Amino acid sequence: MSAEERMLRITLVRSPIGRPPMQRKTVRALGLKKMNHSVVQKETPEIKGMINRIGHLVAVEPWEGEKV
Repeated sequence: MSAEERMLRITLVRSPIGRPPMQRKTVRALGLKKMNHSVVQKETPEIKGMINRIGHLVAVEPWEGEKV
């Protein structure tokens, strides 16, 4: 994969309950629905900014496989 095609596996590890509405919307915008749910996203500046906003709620690791 080239640099622009790197993928990230994002897992929701803490609940968004009781968090500000913008953080909840960011969790949903990433495609995360439940605790321990994972999604695979391309590593783009937009996605990295979303992860930065809710970094305390998610775990991020590089993904080497195909998009799920």
